[in-house]
Amino acid sequence: VESGQNVFLHTSPPGYSSMKYSADISSPFRPAERSGEDVDIILARLKCVKVFERSTLASYNSYACVERGVTLYRQGDIGTSWYAVLFGSLDVKVSETANHQDAVTICTLGIGTAFGESILDNTPRHATIVTREFSELLRIDQREFKSLWERYRQCMAGLLAPSYGVMESGGPSPDGMPDKENLSNNSFGSISKHLSKVPSEKIMRAGKVLRDAILSRAPHIIRDRKYHLKTYRQCCVGTELVDWQMQQSSCVHSRIQAVGMWQVLLEEGVLNHVDQELTFQDKYLFYRFLDDEQDDAPLPTEKEARESDEELQDTLLLLSQIDRHLSCLKPGQRTADDLEIIYEELLHIKALSHLSTTVKKELAGFLIFESHAKAGTVLFNQGEEGTSWYIILKGSVNVVIYGKGVVCTLHEGDDFGKLALVNDAPRAASIVLREDNCHFLRVDKEDFNRILKDVEANTVRLKEHYQDVLVLEKSPSSQASTHGSTTTTSSHYKYTVMSGTPEKILEHFLEMMRLDSHLNESDPALDDFVLMHCVFIPNSQLCPVLMASQGSEQERLDYTLNNKRRVIRLVLQWASVHGDHLQEEDASVAFLEEFFVSVSDDARVIPALKDQLPELEKIVKNNSDDARSSQQKHKILLRQFSMGDEKLQKRQAIKSNDEILFKVYCSDHTYTTIRVPMAASVSEVISAVADKLGSAEDLLLVNLSSAGDKVVLKPNDISVFSTLSINGRLFVCPRDQLDSLMPLPEQEGPSTGSLGSFELMSSKDLAYQMTLYDWELFHCVHEHELIYYTFGRKNFKKTTANMDLFLRRFNEIQLWVITEICLCAQLSKRVQLLKKFIKIAAHCKEYKNLNSFFAIIMGMSNPAVSRLSQTWEKLPSKFKKFYSEFESLMDPSRNHRAYRLTVAKLDPPIIPFMPLLIKDMTFTHDGNKTFIDSLVNFEKMRMIANTVRIVRYCRSLPFSAEPSQTSKNHLDVRSYVRQLTVIDNQRTLSQFSHRLEPRRT
Repeated sequence: VESGQNVFLHTSPPGYSSMKYSADISSPFRPAERSGEDVDIILARLKCVKVFERSTLASYNSYACVERGVTLYRQGDIGTSWYAVLFGSLDVKVSETANHQDAVTICTLGIGTAFGESILDNTPRHATIVTREFSELLRIDQREFKSLWERYRQCMAGLLAPSYGVMESGGPSPDGMPDKENLSNNSFGSISKHLSKVPSEKIMRAGKVLRDAILSRAPHIIRDRKYHLKTYRQCCVGTELVDWQMQQSSCVHSRIQAVGMWQVLLEEGVLNHVDQELTFQDKYLFYRFLDDEQDDAPLPTEKEARESDEELQDTLLLLSQIDRHLSCLKPGQRTADDLEIIYEELLHIKALSHLSTTVKKELAGFLIFESHAKAGTVLFNQGEEGTSWYIILKGSVNVVIYGKGVVCTLHEGDDFGKLALVNDAPRAASIVLREDNCHFLRVDKEDFNRILKDVEANTVRLKEHYQDVLVLEKSPSSQASTHGSTTTTSSHYKYTVMSGTPEKILEHFLEMMRLDSHLNESDPALDDFVLMHCVFIPNSQLCPVLMASQGSEQERLDYTLNNKRRVIRLVLQWASVHGDHLQEEDASVAFLEEFFVSVSDDARVIPALKDQLPELEKIVKNNSDDARSSQQKHKILLRQFSMGDEKLQKRQAIKSNDEILFKVYCSDHTYTTIRVPMAASVSEVISAVADKLGSAEDLLLVNLSSAGDKVVLKPNDISVFSTLSINGRLFVCPRDQLDSLMPLPEQEGPSTGSLGSFELMSSKDLAYQMTLYDWELFHCVHEHELIYYTFGRKNFKKTTANMDLFLRRFNEIQLWVITEICLCAQLSKRVQLLKKFIKIAAHCKEYKNLNSFFAIIMGMSNPAVSRLSQTWEKLPSKFKKFYSEFESLMDPSRNHRAYRLTVAKLDPPIIPFMPLLIKDMTFTHDGNKTFIDSLVNFEKMRMIANTVRIVRYCRSLPFSAEPSQTSKNHLDVRSYVRQLTVIDNQRTLSQFSHRLEPRRT
């Protein structure tokens, strides 16, 4: 790659998911050959990559894909290029000798990282870079990069911090490790001193609105102030800013909240403390707006004052949704609500994923938020006493060892400093900030040691044959009892399962089951087991264990009775959660029938069991009858859910043993129709196609997108029909014909918009019918599909078709918005379209259909739409405000806190933003092992079950909103929203966009 070779990507890389809403950036053009559309497409992808958030490099890079094991450059080489990682990962290897065979891997670079800035001063490479897997890279040649650096230093802030070393452009000081004073003067310091904090556009605008509003309404707040014989020019006092903000809006509920809102501006550099303190305080301390840093800052004009007055409430609402008041609170100041918010954020921090719920809740009480403004700051030096454990919330640090320099880099979610506390030993390395404005969570030594002691003291281990078989965590629990008007609380302990063998976990839950509770009262711990057992003990193994768990005739009668009642309750809950899925398993249905016979026999001897027979009989009868009916039906049940009039029918849940009639295309665009089960594997599909074609060749099954991207499906993949993109099709061909596959003409999508049809439809009717259809799709998703989707459906040999179709609906609505706008040639009509979509989004939000709400807003923020500046300029300010408010709910900061706070206030029924729930479950799955020391990690099961229960809560009440009484064409609206036609090729959409409004020179 350093020699200038490029291998351009023409197909989606392995594992590249259609769930990513990024543009197709595969481009066979070198930088000089790129059109405006190409640049926009690349920019669309780069916006998702951290290092390019504020850069201007789309026109200058070369795009390459590199196979696994390729060496980009070696330690000691003189560099020729700078790189950024779009997909994949690369190993950083360092050798203390000149022999490359001695090199050891010191860290791995992932998506969003950049490296190679030694080209700025022609110093040798300080490490060898090797691709760890198939990777997509952007490369910029030295000459162009130097030119860009000279022209855009400010815009390229943050790009040049080395991904794996603060000293890439220079070596350590003579003693091997720079001290705190020397560090800012080394070669990294020479780069970082040019970089300044660049606030986001929204926060910059918020600061201007607040400053102009203060100068218009209370100009005395911003003035020159004297303190200790020194004059501080154009300053505000912290307490006065809080007072003023409290008077402006009902969304500011407390002084603590107002402090957090000012903290947002302080962290972004829009507001600054005169002595550069990083925490905003409700005290007589001086702060200055960024605009007032310059001499003779202008006062707002009449127009600016009027605009600030109009935007003030929206600005305060935005800041209230992302306030940082928690980072200003000391541990002793946190309320119960504060602790709950902190705990919820801790759930999504990688370094804490292995800790139990109890420990995380305890951590929420004494974690300290710590910020540092400048790159090059040394948090601690090698050899110093360890006093704290750190977790990175924002930014990155370098780990530096005497004589070796930088050995690795830690990023958001990583932790450091624990080793010295555990071993009570000196620091083994120094930690140096590698970028400005880093934020950390800090746990001090005393609290850290207390956690360790508490964990050990409260861990109960049950052993058999000297091996752990069950690990429990003891924690205090309070049980309130009421006598008349007096409430007393008695403290006792509860035991939470942390890990264990499947049999011992089941045994524990049966023993701890309360028989005095009502049948409808679900024990959350038992519900965790019923929901998640498919991961570690499938039904085929669970059913025999349950049969054997009822006890024997030799045991005492009272013990046998209670034991049988517990097993019956578990079986009832198990059958209720699994629902129709049990009918797909003959063994499960047979178990229910056998179990009912066994309990009926026991009831003759133990009459007390008779009261549970009716409920059990009802479940057994329903499942047995439905299973027999299903066996007769599924052989003739044909589904073609991707197209046709079937979408007009009310959606029914798709089962694994349902059969589908599906078209599979050949390279000459002829097709064969096959009939296979929904959960058929790729091998089975190929076999069915080969039988129909009479072919004996080795065939490949290919997912071909409308853009021409080809994904060869693996033989053991299952249920692939529902995983196609909106306009994707399945092709089959011999390997030597793979490159000749071309999309069908029908895959291109529509050539004209449907504005003529749906502009006559009411926005509220459209939102209602969309919600009705989305609710049908959402209601079909079985809870277990979320688990199959997270852990991999091929591991369960089950379909996730209902989940796939619901997720695909999100993409469909998003692309519908983009398609309609890009196919609308008339400017005034496009403005009307924007207004229409904003209205539809508002009504979707009113109906609590957050999935479609977000899809519409994300469609409007797509580059093909957002670049239409002439269209957006004509949009009335009222609609711009609505759009800005809606966009703020999409803010991903602090783990999508704005969205989560909004959802927390809603009552069911709710259609949630499903991609975020999937992200939460995937994060938990990837960050926690399923088995620890051969024991089931039940804490992981509990966390995933909690996310599944969010879906259950959202559907706990049916959608029952009534359609508009004035609607006369609801059948037309219903038909329209269920049969949307879209273009799903980002390059095509971008080309249409450029025809509408060519790039301004």
